[in-house]
Amino acid sequence: MTRETVTAKQASVGAPGIVVHRNADVLAKAVAARIITRLVDAQSAKGSASLVLTGGTVGIATLAAIAATPARDAVDWRRLDIWWGDERFLPAGDKERNETGARDALLDHVDVDPGRVHVMRGPDSGMTAEESAESYAAELRAAARPEDHGPVPGFDVMLLGMGPDAHVASLFPGMPALYDTRPVVAVHGSPKPPPTRISLTLPAIRAAREVWVVAAGAEKAGAVHLALSASGPVQVPAAGARGRQRTLFLLDRAAAGKIPPELGRLASP
Repeated sequence: MTRETVTAKQASVGAPGIVVHRNADVLAKAVAARIITRLVDAQSAKGSASLVLTGGTVGIATLAAIAATPARDAVDWRRLDIWWGDERFLPAGDKERNETGARDALLDHVDVDPGRVHVMRGPDSGMTAEESAESYAAELRAAARPEDHGPVPGFDVMLLGMGPDAHVASLFPGMPALYDTRPVVAVHGSPKPPPTRISLTLPAIRAAREVWVVAAGAEKAGAVHLALSASGPVQVPAAGARGRQRTLFLLDRAAAGKIPPELGRLASP
């Protein structure tokens, strides 16, 4: 197979690209290489870059793969803004927080500017979940530029994991947050523990220049199929995760197992 063969459907405006890798380990390393390349290109063009992180097994493995490669030094980490798509409403340092996993895997190993690492605050901040969401929304507004045309920066890359139920960030099927037009919301009653979370909403996700949905494992195959079909985002949140300029579904073979042939794919060895 060729490394990347773009179908006519995928080349059309707004159609997600699909890239399939052999297994989850290869997937994490390939996504890491893509991130480095994209950040270097953005910094060369604009002087700085922005990256939205996700948690989960593949998300954290991707960050660890960045930390492990010498190519990471091509990124000027001091000129990078780091955000999160969602966070568990837990105290700073809790091992279940996405921030903690990101620091352990990557951020503690590169020279980031602490003032450009934008964390979602937990209960130890003295804030309620609603106040934390409002605080993060204010931080996003402060970072947005006139060319972004809205209250959220035009992130260069937004990484999103996806659950077997097709949730992205902490936007779960059928929940009120999927109808919310604010950029950040508090989520209560999450079907996955912990029950309280902070999440970007679909309008904030769609503000990103590029959205990359990363998924591995056969248990994700049905959700991938639905997300790439003509499904509505209320029942299939991943179907609403689209970038302004580009959307990629970066998958391992198991997660890609139910993609209809007519959707095509970008294949890798």
